[in-house]
Amino acid sequence: MTKRKTPEELRSHRWYGVNDLRSFGHRSRTSQMGYSREEYAGKPVIAILNTWSEINPCHTHFKQRVEEVKRGIWQAGGFPVELPVQTLSEPFQKPTTMLYRNFLAMEVEETLRSYPADGVVLMGGCDKTTPALLMGAISMDLPAIFLPAGPMLRGNWNGVTLGSGSDTWKYWAELRAGHITEDDWQGVEGGIARSPGHCMTMGTASTMTSAAEALGFTLPGFASIPAPDSRHAQMAAKTGMRIVEMVWEDLKPSDILTAGSVDNAVTTCLALSGSTNAIVHMIAVARRAGIELTLDRYDDISRRTPVLANIRPTGEYLMEDFFYAGGLRAMLKELGDLIDGMQKTVNGKSIGENIADAQVFNDDVIRRRSAPLMPDNGLAVLRGNIAPNGAVIKPGAAAPHLLVHTGRAVVFKDYNDMAARIDDEALDVDEHSVLVLQHAGPVGAPGMPEWGQLPIPKKLLQKGVRDMVRISDARMSGTSYGACVLHVAPESFIGGPFALVRDGDLIELDVPQRKLNVLVSDEELARRQSEWVAPPPRFTRGYGAMHQIHVMQADKGCDFDFLQRGGAGGPQNAGEPEIH
Repeated sequence: MTKRKTPEELRSHRWYGVNDLRSFGHRSRTSQMGYSREEYAGKPVIAILNTWSEINPCHTHFKQRVEEVKRGIWQAGGFPVELPVQTLSEPFQKPTTMLYRNFLAMEVEETLRSYPADGVVLMGGCDKTTPALLMGAISMDLPAIFLPAGPMLRGNWNGVTLGSGSDTWKYWAELRAGHITEDDWQGVEGGIARSPGHCMTMGTASTMTSAAEALGFTLPGFASIPAPDSRHAQMAAKTGMRIVEMVWEDLKPSDILTAGSVDNAVTTCLALSGSTNAIVHMIAVARRAGIELTLDRYDDISRRTPVLANIRPTGEYLMEDFFYAGGLRAMLKELGDLIDGMQKTVNGKSIGENIADAQVFNDDVIRRRSAPLMPDNGLAVLRGNIAPNGAVIKPGAAAPHLLVHTGRAVVFKDYNDMAARIDDEALDVDEHSVLVLQHAGPVGAPGMPEWGQLPIPKKLLQKGVRDMVRISDARMSGTSYGACVLHVAPESFIGGPFALVRDGDLIELDVPQRKLNVLVSDEELARRQSEWVAPPPRFTRGYGAMHQIHVMQADKGCDFDFLQRGGAGGPQNAGEPEIH
């Protein structure tokens, strides 16, 4: 039987349990907040890191959920302390929440290090929030459990079911093409997001909360429950109860995270036909634990993993349907031997035990392994002379005829150049062209925004064109679709060969062969490289200046070089200062 901690072994004992002047101050100030000694003495102090804010629509229900978490902590004999941390609001924060993912990860780690936390509940869900919370908690390595925000309810407009993001792009294209009216567009606007929760398509949010569950960081089944469902509130209370026991058991991220659990999470992302953003985030999460997840490993798993979730943008349904069909547990059960059932999870059981009784209730939403939506290749990693360190594409979201394509490059030097010229009637472009966006990566954009789903030129939309090959060193929303090649590494802004592509160059894309090349001689590329001039820095001060110096490229997860395990900062949880 695992040895349980004693109250004297709690980390918070150093704040509350020692008879010295400092502990007197801690106890007297806790009394000032209205708590008596009996309420916290000898009990685990549980930090609740809440990403609620009035500008994050995905987390509007967290004001209530945090009270349910506290209820569970009190019931289990813990002492809850709510600590607000930075909100990463995908719809509002510019230029991109990705610029600030590492900021939140640092805040999580330092908040846990500097306060008397014995364990932590991580409240998140909106895109970058999930990996940021996990990254910080993994580095600190205190007992940690993740509470997913849950997807919002289905959208609705004039009897049409709407999916966040995916239908935004779809109807925006129809508006630009003149096929719907401004009144129609406003109707879509009013009906596409009608409850708390994150995107209910298989965007980055649902992909990453599902990955968190597959990694073992959530109570089983939690990631699939819609945000407004009463079962979501019940699971919040159970999460509070469980973290107290995890503290006594000393069950930490380092006890859960292994190469096997990371493979489980990657397999899950691929079986969901999840967001391409998950590649960057999963690499960063794994490297925080000292696990070397590479693009090649991701591609190897993709080649063997069927797509079972029939969810937009690759499929037809939404997350609410996925939950009613059995949810993530049912899909993991259907994956069978592709999931390592021996991996440990936060409830103390293996993931195999947690999914043993799961059932599929609608096998059109959650496909059987014998009848998948796609047999494999939910994502593909490409390499070539403009992406020597890799690029990615989501084949199922692209028009099939474009998966092997050679076309003439139409190059935009940056986002502003693209925005200014994309709808210009004089733009020399046709449906066979390849749209190229440079200076959109981690350093160059800055922050690697979701600009990768370049808009199709208006004159082509009016001719009925709805997809064409687009290449960038940016990301794209997980709710997006199209033949979009993303995450080109190294990025153009720092002198990667992608910077050398010119208007009129022929670009070859071959997804089955995993190739991406510009059909220009090595000698010509060398000549262009010799003439390349580095652009001026994006930032001269503040967090941005630190970001541009230390952010790694997409194939390394875009983490800071000094935060990854074994980086300049040393191993995780190294050098925790003495309390004086």
